[in-house]
Amino acid sequence: MTKEELIVYWQESSQENYDSMLNMFASGEYMWSLFVGHLCVEKLLKAYFVKHVESIAPRIHDLYKLAVRCNLEMTEEQMDALQYVTLFNIEARYEEHKREFYHKCTRHFTEQNIKTIEGLRTWLLEKINS
Repeated sequence: MTKEELIVYWQESSQENYDSMLNMFASGEYMWSLFVGHLCVEKLLKAYFVKHVESIAPRIHDLYKLAVRCNLEMTEEQMDALQYVTLFNIEARYEEHKREFYHKCTRHFTEQNIKTIEGLRTWLLEKINS
């Protein structure tokens, strides 16, 4: 794939994850909604990385570390949000955290965190398209 095709790939895949996040939320699959929300942000970071750093995105899932590797300027709030959303990947994936996270993921909790994910998404799309 060309660099441009990779950027489009990461953005389209992120959009698919965003749509899935919303669908899972609507169906009450709150824990998985946040897990997929993490993927949505991760893929936008990888699109930015390919566009501005190098053509092969790193195979890391820590959103904050990925943003640092992208050389993105971030506010404290964005740094905190990236670190927090990264936890959704860990807590939904590993059995020792999954049950506790499942119970934490109420409708209200998930709705609030989807707003955080959407804020990160908007910020990253602006960065990618600027």
